[in-house]
Amino acid sequence: MIRNYIKIAWRNLWKNLFFSSLNIFGLATGMAACIVIMIFVNYERSFDDFHTKNIYRLNEVQNFPGAVAPQQVALSMYPMGPEMKKEYPEILDFVRLNAMENMDLNVGDKKIVFPKILCADSNFLQLFDFKLLKGNRKSVLQKPNSIVLTEKSAKLLFGNENPIGQTVSRIERDTIIFQVTGVLADIPQTSHLQFDGVFSFSTIARPDFMNNWGDNWLVTYFELAPKTNTANLEKKFPAFLGKHMSEDNRKFYELFLQRLPDIHSNSVNITHDYHNFQKFDKRYTGIFSTIAIIVLLIACINFMNLATAKSANRAMEVGVRKSIGALRVQLGFQFIIESVLICLFALGLALLMVLLALPYVRNLSERQLEFPLFTDPALPGLLLGGTIITGIIAGLYPSLYLSSFQPARVLKGSIVSGKPKSLFRNVLVVIQFTSSVFLIIATIFAVKQLRFMQDKDPGFNREQVMMLRLNNKSYRKYNTIKESLLGLTAVASVTASQQRLGNNLHQTSVIYHGANGAKELSVSQNVVDPDFLNLYKIKLIAGRNFSNDYETDNGKAYVINETLAQELLREDKGATFESLIGRRFGFGGMDSVGSIIGISKNFNFNSLHHKIETLCLLSQKDWGFSEMSVRLKGADTKAAIERVKDVWKQVVPGEPIDYKFLDELYNELYKSDKQVSEIVGILAALAILISCLGLFGLASFSAEKRIREIGIRKVLGASVQSMVGLLSVDFVRLVVIANIIAWPIAWLALSNWLQGFAFRIEINWLIFAVAGLASLVIALLTVSLQAIKAAWANPVKSLRT
Repeated sequence: MIRNYIKIAWRNLWKNLFFSSLNIFGLATGMAACIVIMIFVNYERSFDDFHTKNIYRLNEVQNFPGAVAPQQVALSMYPMGPEMKKEYPEILDFVRLNAMENMDLNVGDKKIVFPKILCADSNFLQLFDFKLLKGNRKSVLQKPNSIVLTEKSAKLLFGNENPIGQTVSRIERDTIIFQVTGVLADIPQTSHLQFDGVFSFSTIARPDFMNNWGDNWLVTYFELAPKTNTANLEKKFPAFLGKHMSEDNRKFYELFLQRLPDIHSNSVNITHDYHNFQKFDKRYTGIFSTIAIIVLLIACINFMNLATAKSANRAMEVGVRKSIGALRVQLGFQFIIESVLICLFALGLALLMVLLALPYVRNLSERQLEFPLFTDPALPGLLLGGTIITGIIAGLYPSLYLSSFQPARVLKGSIVSGKPKSLFRNVLVVIQFTSSVFLIIATIFAVKQLRFMQDKDPGFNREQVMMLRLNNKSYRKYNTIKESLLGLTAVASVTASQQRLGNNLHQTSVIYHGANGAKELSVSQNVVDPDFLNLYKIKLIAGRNFSNDYETDNGKAYVINETLAQELLREDKGATFESLIGRRFGFGGMDSVGSIIGISKNFNFNSLHHKIETLCLLSQKDWGFSEMSVRLKGADTKAAIERVKDVWKQVVPGEPIDYKFLDELYNELYKSDKQVSEIVGILAALAILISCLGLFGLASFSAEKRIREIGIRKVLGASVQSMVGLLSVDFVRLVVIANIIAWPIAWLALSNWLQGFAFRIEINWLIFAVAGLASLVIALLTVSLQAIKAAWANPVKSLRT
């Protein structure tokens, strides 16, 4: 019997090839979109899942005076780990780590610059389950000057030689000799910690570090006892801070714990998060999952619409079969079999689509996404089961509806055709286009917000600026490099700084001596070369720029931004920007109290996700710079880069040049937003495509059923335009209703989403109108293709057949 059902299903699919093809392609597209998004979501949710211990990261909330708002940071203090382990039995172990970025390692004459080498406590590999290929997990980092390399790093340094026991050196202010004690497998892509090696903390640690309360420069991880109530543990932290910190300082800090699996995807509001690979907002994975399910739902709606629309053609079959004894449940089962068969065909096509689309999605997301169809034994069964369930759900209504026909009425030709099934189809079309219009609006706003962030004037000029990394050796030659570069016709200006614009700048304590006495505040700070403001074309609104003509400008002069100036004015009632010039100002706890010499206009030294914080700039040549900024001029950028490289080779021979352009680095800040907008846009396009396929099918069916009516109207003199309007008006009405429903839903969702940006676009109702008009035009074009075809048909042939 089942074989007979399958034969009949196959014949019906082949007989209605056009509608079957629409259904299969629409379902396949929805399935493929759903599978690809679920691959992406599964990748995001798999971060750090290979670690087996109950690991948490310790974070701080810093609320310093002068800050725009409290700031969550992924930093902690050196003594916190050991002291907390002593005091709280819930904490079984701790690991502290820091990182050396762009660290040079030397083997003989060979020098390799590694992007990131970690410095960690000796139990690092006992807490984290990174795979160790060579060495002993318990002892590889116990001794000072021990280093564990990844397999890739070891190969770069030693080739095919056994690296264990060999030495590498780091040459900065002092030469440090490391002994290789272990080799790690290359770090998985789904680890929030990415590094090329790790050396023992005892190499650089000193006993006085244990007194560094208030100095935040590393990350602390805890292993907690199973079933620890973290909320109760966090309630003890204020008392801990009160015990170890002075009353004046402890009020600025709060501590909280973050689960290891949450670090990658739930840290969007945490700054100074320097060790978080491919940091992503978990809200977007939820959005992607929802949209993927919507796209699949739209595909299922297409099937139900087309199946019920074609029901009249199956009415006689149902009547005959019922009259010879077929049961309703048997008929319903047959129609479900047909639905499942369509879904199985669609699954085959969907798998092909996934394989073709995955390379593009990998490139777009910059993630190593894999489709484990043959490597995960559970996946084929899951896909097959999901497809069968989808087929059953999609075919349930058509099967119930078709099997309900009464044979006597069907055979007499008096089947009730109209309103219940038409109403249901109309509701489904409205749901389809409500989803599509919502996605059109969301895509437009996502793209506009991204362009707004990329195009908004940040308050400084970042075009044609090369950023060159400086190490201790190249920094000592900074003045020579600068003079040589300024001698090139291709170079407009040169400067340097301790920190790059676009980063979370370090915060420090400052003392302001105002009219009402001394006031301590916390501000972001950067140490810069005197030409910094000139190169970046940062405008002053009061005072003057740094100058080599003033001896005190080296370490005793400060340029503050407008936000900090406004904060200081709140301390000195009645003061003005001009009156702040010359006031005593300097870093707290250091012999650097000088004066404010200038106030700059606000500029976005971080991404537009964040408000502009208070900032002070200090020109201090003796503290060292980590990066040079070189502004190029002229159209031939490639030739200019080569000239800069030549100067570098001449002044610091043997030191590799490491450079990037600042505008590219700023684009990195918005990479996640760009990926989200592109993925939402693709899903929106798919939703519209599938909806149009369904509308095209319904329009074809409508034109087919009304062919005799159209013929009569044409004979009586009706024009082609009136015929097109007749066939289109009902569908257009449904799209208008869909817009009315979609607009308020989209407004609520977008209002909530835009709250995540400190600088954001306004919600413009004109965009809603544009999206509505676009959906109407798309629907009208889709329907008109069939309407025009029907209207142009020969009425004689239509009436005769």
